[in-house]
Amino acid sequence: MKRGDVVTVILSSDLGKPRPAVVVQTDSMTESQLRTLLVCPITSFSSGPSIFRVPVEPTSTNGLKLQSEVMVDKISPASRQRIGDVIGTFDDVTMRRVERSMALALGFAG
Repeated sequence: MKRGDVVTVILSSDLGKPRPAVVVQTDSMTESQLRTLLVCPITSFSSGPSIFRVPVEPTSTNGLKLQSEVMVDKISPASRQRIGDVIGTFDDVTMRRVERSMALALGFAG
């Protein structure tokens, strides 16, 4: 598993419902023995335009089935035991958009 991979995950806030999420943690930490990974959940529900929601079209590469949004405002630690299969990978352009949105959400960009 590496940064940019789209995985299925069960987050505690989702009442046991698996959903897609993108791994946002640096690769050096994803390869470590840490029990959790940082992910941004993905939803097919559109909340309207927001700098904290990155729209993503489904492709054969990212594994998504519906037009979706990366919920950068809900960055979450996920237990490796609750992470399922890798279903796809975001391309570099999509990851740059996610990273810019994360920088704004975390106050690292002006």
